[in-house]
Amino acid sequence: MVSFSLNTVQFNADGFTFAVMAVNQQAYQQLRKELDPQNVTLVAVSKIKPVSDIKTLYNLGQRDFGENYVQELVEKQAQLPQDIRWHFIGHLQSNKVKYIASFVHLIHGVDSYSLLKEINKQAAKNSRTIDCLLQVHIAQEETKFGLNEQELKEILENAAELKHIKIRGLMGMASFSDDEQQVRNEFVALKKVFDANAQHSTFNIQYSILSMGMSGDYKMAIEEGSNMVRIGSMLFGARV
Repeated sequence: MVSFSLNTVQFNADGFTFAVMAVNQQAYQQLRKELDPQNVTLVAVSKIKPVSDIKTLYNLGQRDFGENYVQELVEKQAQLPQDIRWHFIGHLQSNKVKYIASFVHLIHGVDSYSLLKEINKQAAKNSRTIDCLLQVHIAQEETKFGLNEQELKEILENAAELKHIKIRGLMGMASFSDDEQQVRNEFVALKKVFDANAQHSTFNIQYSILSMGMSGDYKMAIEEGSNMVRIGSMLFGARV
């Protein structure tokens, strides 16, 4: 038995029912109408989703895609058009930087100076400069990665020696919480840190990006100053 709905295909095999969420093209078009006039960059978070789903959004005009896992990113990059701007948005281990250094567009979650040095090293080997965002810890959950303000200050003070990276701004992840005021307060706090450090402008520190907000809280994030949002489930459906 196969049954269809607008965005879902359901089928039954050996007593098991499966649901496959198709790309929500209507949601994508609505997001672009909402974000483009505000000059907010949409990063479509395509982790664990097939190449065919990415190609669907690509054919609609999307070029910025975000991945969390190095091996998956490498495999997808080899199969898809070369003008895609790949964002690495997961927790990046230093020993895996080399696999994405030749093509990654923006690394979102830089949370240590040692990682930044490794990115610089691998960028130099590939004769390019890699754009990075420094991840600031703003959430209440201790499991989230990120720099505190002192660590952020130390990185900015020492970044001038790194000739093959460019710090383009900050990113942060709010708490996974139903408390909207708490989430808003965390976005406000990150915007204050962003503004306070914006004067650290050198040849390789050029603040222009504040990346915060995902499917459940992107509107609030934009209200508080975000100009880059990472949207996955709204476009691709929930992940198993």
